[in-house]
Amino acid sequence: MPRGAKNPCPCGRAGTEGSTCTCGANDIARYRARLSGPLADRLDLRVTVAPVALSLMQGTGSESSAAVRARVVSARDRQRERYAATPGVHANAQASVRMLRSAHGVSADAHDWLIAAADRLRLSARGYARVLRVARTIADLDRVDAVSRDAVAEALRFRGA
Repeated sequence: MPRGAKNPCPCGRAGTEGSTCTCGANDIARYRARLSGPLADRLDLRVTVAPVALSLMQGTGSESSAAVRARVVSARDRQRERYAATPGVHANAQASVRMLRSAHGVSADAHDWLIAAADRLRLSARGYARVLRVARTIADLDRVDAVSRDAVAEALRFRGA
């Protein structure tokens, strides 16, 4: 699975509150075009993360790492159980589109909405499959059997669509 990180522009400050980007529009366009469409299509999650002041990172009231780990372990267990009868498949990342759609299902509303979004956003077949995999994983993290329209919408947001 390809992984990576990139800045929003060559200087790294575009869109950052309290900083001024020194790049020209052509520089930013050229920088963003360096990531080819086929390579970008292989990235499941595209998340913009704004810089956070160190003073704000201490003692936040967010979910603990142990709680997040427990949810992830539970989701992975659900996936192992779902694909137990299929050799070589242990997680959503390894499942075919047919398996993702049939394994505990995708609600009709969610599937129709994903098809419409794929057409509107001009997703490739690979892009459609990746959104479906992420949506299936979101449903697993939420301990829900059927992929909902909300899970598809969240997966599309992670794709940067």
